[in-house]
Amino acid sequence: MGNIKKILVVRFRQMGDAILATALLNTLRQSFPDAEIHFVLNDKIAPLFEGHPSINRIITFSEEERHSILTYLKKVWNTVHKEHYDAIIDMRSTVNTMLFALFSPNTKYRIGIKKGYTNLAFNCLMPKCGTKSMVEHNSQLASPLEKEGTINYTKDFTLSITDKERQEYGEYLKSQGIDLTHPIMLANVTAKLANKVWNEDKMVAVLDAFMNVHPEVQLIFNYAPGNEEENARRIYEKLGKPSQVFIDVKARSARQLVALSGYITIFFGNEGGARHIAQATGAPSLAICAPENKKSTWIPQNLVPADGISPSDFLTKEQQTEMTREQQYDAIDQTMVINKLKEFYTKISR
Repeated sequence: MGNIKKILVVRFRQMGDAILATALLNTLRQSFPDAEIHFVLNDKIAPLFEGHPSINRIITFSEEERHSILTYLKKVWNTVHKEHYDAIIDMRSTVNTMLFALFSPNTKYRIGIKKGYTNLAFNCLMPKCGTKSMVEHNSQLASPLEKEGTINYTKDFTLSITDKERQEYGEYLKSQGIDLTHPIMLANVTAKLANKVWNEDKMVAVLDAFMNVHPEVQLIFNYAPGNEEENARRIYEKLGKPSQVFIDVKARSARQLVALSGYITIFFGNEGGARHIAQATGAPSLAICAPENKKSTWIPQNLVPADGISPSDFLTKEQQTEMTREQQYDAIDQTMVINKLKEFYTKISR
């Protein structure tokens, strides 16, 4: 194990993808406890990963740096030639990201995804995710390093904040009238992308039915400023502005969302980065998935209870091919969702 002293993991992309990537980082940390692990990210999501025990250094790229060819080439070149990595794992393996490996031909393990062009840069090619769980796929990217010794694979993807951050957010929740001794639901009633949002009226019906059965559960809506907030407040009004919903409680950053997730009993709503944060923090989650998001891929199974509802639960493959994406999404039956949510909540509350 002593031959692997420095590892570069290249991720970029969005928050949810980066959170699931921590399964690989945790696998590497457990397998090479003394190695230095560097993680390449978009600068906007980097703060979420500060202080993570499986990351020694975060290397960030701004949008300006990524879209200026000369600036990007220079930064990639300087990064790999300054650090001299023993392993580079490129989780995306695009024409742009594979430059890290291409510029570092002396790196012993250059691990990437098998595509038509990637053999130019990598000497260890791995299959695409396919129908596997994304975290299983991610952690398996460490498998070429088995030549250096035993790899301790894990499906656990995790996030870390300080005790101070958690305590301060708990005080904020109490100041907003939240009783931390009673159950809390984080409801992802909207999303950044409109095509990742389930039918609004059906969402209202599900939440209304749940609150009628569980008046003791306090609901916090997760939303960002702008269109998401407009959507969330409209749903709040359609519900009749119930006292159970604390519409003005907010997480003003991704790290605050981690802190909030540490206090919740259950996450429910549209699948996305917020659900990944909830599961990474140890909170049970039940998500509604868009037609293109396979549950087996995007709702990984580990020790944290997580389940999903998707059009494939209601439609045959033949029906799906004959329907538009919108028709498939709308095929998710609200009564079935109501029953599934009640069952899931009862199960995790035992």
